[in-house]
Amino acid sequence: MPFPPDELERSRRAFLTSAASGIGGLALASLLQEDLFAEDAAANPLAARPPHFAPRAKACISLFMAGGPSQVDLYDPKPMLTKYAGQPLPESLTREVNFPFLDKYSSTLMASPQKFIPQGESGLEFSDMLPGIGSCADDIAVIRSMYTEHFNHHPAVMLMLSGVPILGRPTIGSWVAYGLGSESQNLPAYVVLTEGPELRGGASNWSNGFLPATYQGVPFRKQGTPILNIASPPGVKSASQEATVNLLRTLNQQRVAQTADPEIEARIASYELAFRMQSAAPELTDLSGETESTLTEYGVDRKDPTAKGFATNCLLARRLVERGVRFVSLFYQNWDHHENLQQNHGKACAVVDQPIAALLKDLKRRGLLDSTLVFWTTEFGRTPLGENGTRFKAITGRDHHPLAFSVWLAGGGVQGGQAIGRTDDFGWAPVEDRMHINDLHASILHLFGLDHKQLTYRVSGRDMRLTDLGGNVCERLLGT
Repeated sequence: MPFPPDELERSRRAFLTSAASGIGGLALASLLQEDLFAEDAAANPLAARPPHFAPRAKACISLFMAGGPSQVDLYDPKPMLTKYAGQPLPESLTREVNFPFLDKYSSTLMASPQKFIPQGESGLEFSDMLPGIGSCADDIAVIRSMYTEHFNHHPAVMLMLSGVPILGRPTIGSWVAYGLGSESQNLPAYVVLTEGPELRGGASNWSNGFLPATYQGVPFRKQGTPILNIASPPGVKSASQEATVNLLRTLNQQRVAQTADPEIEARIASYELAFRMQSAAPELTDLSGETESTLTEYGVDRKDPTAKGFATNCLLARRLVERGVRFVSLFYQNWDHHENLQQNHGKACAVVDQPIAALLKDLKRRGLLDSTLVFWTTEFGRTPLGENGTRFKAITGRDHHPLAFSVWLAGGGVQGGQAIGRTDDFGWAPVEDRMHINDLHASILHLFGLDHKQLTYRVSGRDMRLTDLGGNVCERLLGT
């Protein structure tokens, strides 16, 4: 039977205005869903969160070459060093500059013995010590005009990793995890893989600083159980351990209700993540599913333990981002060469060149490079002057040099095949597009869709951020 027109009108009006049904109900449901999402985010601090604006990168692999590789022997060709080798720099350049070991009053320019080869369609030049990385030139943007303020290792490392040269601040991986959370339910948001001699500063290199402990980097091992003590003791069944975790969650939630302590929330999330990782982490390091050609390409079959270890770390980095890990840091500490630089740099390059090139090519084949930012960094560069300290019989190395060094980025929306910035004819200091570490950090966060000025955490009444009081996004990195 047909409804009267006035009844139809009343029904339409009720549908549009009622809070219990119709559009009002839909709006209420939407608001409730947002509240539930907020509660879920509080309960799980690693829940994925939206960026400030559309991102180019979703994951990051950081390659930190600790010790200070020589930019003029790897990434920044300087033929004038050969022409003027053995001659001093003008006193005006060295007057207000100090060095840890070099005697600036008697030091002279030292030529690079390396050949620089144009690579790819872009013709970007790379040292002959890096043929593998050079073969990826069209995907790489080299920044040749980096500078820092510190010539001692640990303050310079802290500045590069955390934006300030002091201990106790969150590292960049922690900031990215804090800003975006993780897309993995069973692995940490921020994973650390190390190779080479023990790192200066240890865990400070992946510290969460004043951020909740959930965002600290988690060191993984390359073989066996990735994390010590994650496996259950003999005789402890999964159901029993799950009951224990649930009881701990209940007790900790009661304490959170009383104190609102975010560290307790982080502890709850850590317990539950550790429980899930007991099955996910061993599978990660099981490389039996990788093809023989992949293992060979990375160099996992190399005999040298250090070379094999770094190759395995690069392969694990790819497997980690495939599984939703947000930030992976690879550290290789073996670049502090005050003597026999050509020989020692050659050994270090032989360790890292093949696996890094394989990583870039593997990510690209799998369609992951577009959304995965890969960047090579270090704490400072090396002097174009030869190190003439009294402890060496011959001048065969270079001293620490904060005034100029090179880094590179690939993937994650970076415009490859270009060199950004320029140093003078001797590689002494930038003369074009000078870039501070805070600028680099602002640019990396921008690639993740994060505004470095908005990504803050309040400490003692101040909104702290990765870029401290500076930072400008490098538009050339974005191809704009």
